[in-house]
Amino acid sequence: MKRKELMEQLRSMSLEELKQQEESLRESLFRLRFRKSLGFRETIKDIRREKKILARVLTLINQLEKEQAQKNKQNN
Repeated sequence: MKRKELMEQLRSMSLEELKQQEESLRESLFRLRFRKSLGFRETIKDIRREKKILARVLTLINQLEKEQAQKNKQNN
């Protein structure tokens, strides 16, 4: 999936869906690192890709949480 398509898909997700995606990516990274330790070389590029996607998800989560905090602050 291309980066722009991925970002559009991630931006369309709710905060709860993004947190589930984060959890899934962390588990996937754990499994890939384990496979790497067993000597599978093809997992290195997968680890890089998963880490970048996880960083994007975490960035979006932080943005959404900040937006919600600002809305709550304005309402109070």
